[in-house]
Amino acid sequence: MTAISPTTSSNSVWSPLRRPLFRNRLLASMTSNTGSWMQDTAGTWLMTALTTSPFLIALMQTAASLPVLLLGLPAGATADILDRRRLLLFWAGWMLAAAAVLSALTMTGCVAAWSLLLLTFLLNIGASMNAPTWQAIVPELVPREELPEAIALNSAAFNVARAVGPALGGLAVAAFASAMLGAGVVFCINAASFLAVLIFIYRWKRTPWFTSALPAERLLASMRSGLRYTRFTPVMRAILVRAFLQTFCVSGMWALLAVVARQDLHRGALGYGILMGCIGLGAVVGAILQPRLRQHWSADAIVTLAALAFAVTLLVMGWVHQFWPLVLALFLGGIAWTSTTSSLNVAVQLSVPAWVQARSLGIYQMVFQGGMAIGSAIWGALAERAGTSVALSISAAGLVIGLAIARRFPLIAEGTLDLSPGRLAHALSRAAPQVMIEPNPEDGPVLITVTFQIDPARATEFVQAAHELGRVRRRDGAIRWALFRDPFDPARYVETYVVESWLERQRQIERFTVSDHAIRNRVMSFHIDATPPVVSCLLLAKSTSPATTVTPSA
Repeated sequence: MTAISPTTSSNSVWSPLRRPLFRNRLLASMTSNTGSWMQDTAGTWLMTALTTSPFLIALMQTAASLPVLLLGLPAGATADILDRRRLLLFWAGWMLAAAAVLSALTMTGCVAAWSLLLLTFLLNIGASMNAPTWQAIVPELVPREELPEAIALNSAAFNVARAVGPALGGLAVAAFASAMLGAGVVFCINAASFLAVLIFIYRWKRTPWFTSALPAERLLASMRSGLRYTRFTPVMRAILVRAFLQTFCVSGMWALLAVVARQDLHRGALGYGILMGCIGLGAVVGAILQPRLRQHWSADAIVTLAALAFAVTLLVMGWVHQFWPLVLALFLGGIAWTSTTSSLNVAVQLSVPAWVQARSLGIYQMVFQGGMAIGSAIWGALAERAGTSVALSISAAGLVIGLAIARRFPLIAEGTLDLSPGRLAHALSRAAPQVMIEPNPEDGPVLITVTFQIDPARATEFVQAAHELGRVRRRDGAIRWALFRDPFDPARYVETYVVESWLERQRQIERFTVSDHAIRNRVMSFHIDATPPVVSCLLLAKSTSPATTVTPSA
């Protein structure tokens, strides 16, 4: 695997808009995100009115990000095993209810710092459970070749909301005599914005992109499958490391901007909203530039340049206490933000097959927002003790130092692989094996062995290829894998792997992709015997039932 290279695309950045379902989703998303950014600005500013503690103010960002850290994986797992349409309806209703309760408490003057944090946390539980499902439906609405453009448009729409929402939120709070009443009105507007999402989902007649013929996984098993897939997929590990390194340091920009606006620039709610809007405006410009940037630079280079831009933004926030230089710095930070999120998001969605897509997105968002949540708390606590300038300077230095670590985790290209499902028996052009005694789906563990005859002169090449196949086996369900050689016959090698149950074995076969077949076929090409490798599949022999032996495909 090599570093992601600059790519060209014949698709226009606007081409997904020709598809009504995607277009309607985009409009619903923009409406809801505008309301959410209005709430984010109003809520953070309300906290500055309720307390002067930088730590409590920074905890607003933690309350927004921590639910994703805690629930990203369960959210992705449920999206992969349950009906996505029903999940979206439920969680959109949850967010509407949470925003409505917060609005009622605020407008009646009953809200306090800790209740604001709690209700913000509850609202973002809904957002975190909804996000992987909401993103995972995009491949169901556009062809795969239009997916990068669709993700770029999603990013642009999100950042249009980020540009407009904070300014509207700050203006709405400033329009009322008290921050309490103004924030309550904004919270009510946010509750109403979720109606657009509910209407879109209710009218959507879903056609799933991938449907398994096997029973749905249970929640814990689905979560384990997602973690196992991530563990044995180098591109996912690299994406997660890069995401955490970036967001942990960049979180200082989001967590301390309200403190800088109030205490260093002496600006009110409208000024804070304008500063937030500058980040959003830069992010919109960044989204528009993404197709051109991808043509000239790799994803690795884009994320690296974004880290340097973030470092400049944080230093300006910390030391240049003037409004217009900060406006320009935040605009640059917005471009860097979209460049980072879009590059990483595209990398995730193009690097995983359909069966594990929502789980992968959930794990990615969990790490991404986990960096935001942990970083926000640390930078807020540091700002309270040492001052905002010191906290922001250390976060900027962390970004630069992190680039040295990031070199060990380059973003690598699996997006070019064919990840469409490929049935093993079909790929081998022979009939599937006949099972003499049909096992119970829960029977197991299952031991599979494959015996090869290899030219000893090519043994080193074979072992290397076999270990690559072993990574695929473990990624798709094997709990143990090993390759053995016969000391009495240098040509004989035996591959063994174990899966938890007969049903998991069937899932493992179903998860094999076309690209996985290419890896497997390379391993098979080393076999020098005239007959195919000998394959056996054995169930654990228990005292209550006899063992069953079948001869399936490898």
